[in-house]
Amino acid sequence: MTLTTLVIGARASLRESAIAQALVPGVTCAVILEGLPDGHSTLDGHPIAPGLVRIAPGCLCCTGNLVLRVTLNRILRHPPARLFISLASAGHVGQLRQWLSQAPYDSLLTLEATLEAAS
Repeated sequence: MTLTTLVIGARASLRESAIAQALVPGVTCAVILEGLPDGHSTLDGHPIAPGLVRIAPGCLCCTGNLVLRVTLNRILRHPPARLFISLASAGHVGQLRQWLSQAPYDSLLTLEATLEAAS
């Protein structure tokens, strides 16, 4: 099971910094980032870079659902130990959490508490 953390926060740079701080050396990770960075990303050049995927902005449980599903399925073909999903808006974090708790993801992911990136 892949430990999965949803990451929310006001700005992309804050969310990406929170993810960078939560990464553990030697633990395989993947990161799905919704939207573009708002400047220099702390994840640029990080060893996690090959496991980093950016998805165009759009609610991941509504308009971006298909894109997220395809991206997630690709990542889970070779499941990492940790997965971070950064959301541009926290408005539907509950619905996304519920969607990830249903089949087939309920047997593939272990959802952790939502990580709120502080300013």
